[in-house]
Amino acid sequence: MKITGFEGRFTAFAHLPMTAPAAAADELERAVKLYGFRGAMIRGLTGDLFLDHPQFAPIFERAEKLDVPIYLHPGLPPKGVADIYYSGLPNHAGMAEAIACYGWGWHSETAIHVLRLLYAGIFDQYPKLKLIIGHMGEMLPMMMARSERAFKPGNGGANQRTLSDTFHDQLHITTSGFFTQPPLRIALDTFGIDNIMFSVDYPFKTHEMGAEFLNAIDLPADQLEKIAHGNADKLLKLLV
Repeated sequence: MKITGFEGRFTAFAHLPMTAPAAAADELERAVKLYGFRGAMIRGLTGDLFLDHPQFAPIFERAEKLDVPIYLHPGLPPKGVADIYYSGLPNHAGMAEAIACYGWGWHSETAIHVLRLLYAGIFDQYPKLKLIIGHMGEMLPMMMARSERAFKPGNGGANQRTLSDTFHDQLHITTSGFFTQPPLRIALDTFGIDNIMFSVDYPFKTHEMGAEFLNAIDLPADQLEKIAHGNADKLLKLLV
């Protein structure tokens, strides 16, 4: 049954059976065509594999065909990584979770995930694919200039375009709980006004904090409108 009544305000991303990529591609198509979903959200690694592994090709092919984005969200670190990087800490349970997830690890892992996709040539294989990441770009804006040099075409990777060109064309970021102005400024300087979308990241941050952040942004009204909803309207084909 298709959801009706609030199409202009509420929609969803599909949750996919990632261990079965062909079935995941079919589920994405079903969710988009039958229920009007706007893409899919994938959480971190699947069976300790990043999405540049060839087995996930059907998902990218279908997302590109359907013209819907994939939202790549952080996930829990693999056990081997957690044991080495995030164990042996005082107050182990609380500190390990903070460093491994919302305090640091989530964001660095997702940045690595995106860089692997770039280096493996996934963006060039699927030039109409759109990828979304959260948390003001998962550290990538801060590292853009350094990573640009490291991942130049011809440096050994399969990427045919520069990091900046690829990201401007195919990678979108959300504010997702980063509600101070300095991270926004560097995101604007690197990703640009057309690639940034507002989101809240509840329950880590409240809707009220998000509203305060939006109201504090010192940009012309037309640019603020793009961040607040215009870019999402365009990318997700929302009814306005």
